Amino acid sequence: MNALNLTAGITALANAISCKLSDEEIVFLASVLVQLGDTLVTISTQRSFCKTDG
Repeated sequence: MNALNLTAGITALANAISCKLSDEEIVFLASVLVQLGDTLVTISTQRSFCKTDG
């Protein structure tokens, strides 16, 4: 998948989700997904450090 298809898909998904949720629910979902992304980056970074520790 190229970058244009990925961003178009994400935009379409966001639009579809936002049609079904209130503004408060959108903010809540966005904060949950940000935390999920941050946690996944933390896990990936930790794994990388463990591989280089020997």
